[in-house]
Formats: sequence, structure tokens, C-alpha cells
Amino acid sequence: MKPRAFDPSRLDVAAFAQAAGVLSGEWPLADLDRLAACRPAQAQDEPVQPVVWSVEGELRKKPGAQPETWLHVRASTSIPLECQRCLQPVVEALDVERSLRFVADEAAAAELDAESEDDVLALTRTLDVKLLLEDELLLALPIVPRHDACPQPLQAEPAEPQQQPETRPNPFAALQALKRGSSDGGNSQ
Repeated sequence: MKPRAFDPSRLDVAAFAQAAGVLSGEWPLADLDRLAACRPAQAQDEPVQPVVWSVEGELRKKPGAQPETWLHVRASTSIPLECQRCLQPVVEALDVERSLRFVADEAAAAELDAESEDDVLALTRTLDVKLLLEDELLLALPIVPRHDACPQPLQAEPAEPQQQPETRPNPFAALQALKRGSSDGGNSQ
């Protein structure tokens, strides 16, 4: 019997897990629009690594219960981002490895997700693996990308000469003078 061919853009996760399917490949970074948009303008012309990915389906049998549907995903790439110190491109390696459990519907997914450490998703008719992996890679981006040591020394802005603050008269000094004046005035009469 010929093994079933699975399409990563319209993956039937239940059948894929039942068949213990395995898919892998590479996608150009440009094919993942949201991830490619993270590249800084000054790095748009630089060559980038493709996204190397793989997915494996698994059907875990549980004694006395329905088998569980699992999808194990892996993806890796390197992407230039903008260093938050020097504002120059910094290449960040992204590696994602995640196991996702699929359940019948959204309600079951929400309930299990709250009480379990597993990543739980609702089983859909088809799953776009590219979108799933793009989401996972976006979540793996560093919050503050930066070089370990910036390639160019940071330029400190020249300090402005310190100006002496304007000396304004103390508003209570005038009251003090009036008070002294009234106490002196009362004694002279």
C-alpha cells in the first residue's frame, strides 16, 4: 500500500498522527511574511538562511481512554534584527521545538490548557503548518535584540554645558521683610 501524501499547507492532523507521518523541508524567509517584516531596513538586501522545519504526527494510546493526537514541530533559522544598543543589524538564531496536543474542540482545549502544562489546540479540519511555525518563530524572537558586544563603539551624545539655574527670589523672603518691618515699626512709635 502506497503511503499517503500529506500537504503541509492543508494538513489533516488526525490522519497525519494516525499514520505517524513525518514531513520536513525548507522555506525561504520571504515566504513567512510576518517574520520577514521583522528585518530592519538596512538588512533587507542581505542574504538570509531559509527556515528549516519538520513535523511529526503521533497517536498516543492511553489505557481506558481515547488515543491522544500529538504534533511535534521543529523549526530553525537566523534572522537579522535591529540591535537596540547600536541600531545596527544583529543576526539572531531562532530554534523552536514544541509538542502540541490536539483535542476535539475549543472548549476542551481551553479546559485542558488551564489544567495542564501541555500546549493544547483544538483539532481543525486542516492546519497550515507554515502559519503555525511562523507563529512559533515569532514567539521565539528576543524581546530586546542586541549584540553581545556592538561592532562599533557607541557614541555618547556631547553633554550640554551646564547652565546655572536662574536664581529667583524666594517668595517668602518678601514676607520675612514685611514681618520684620512691621515688628520694627510697632516699636518706634
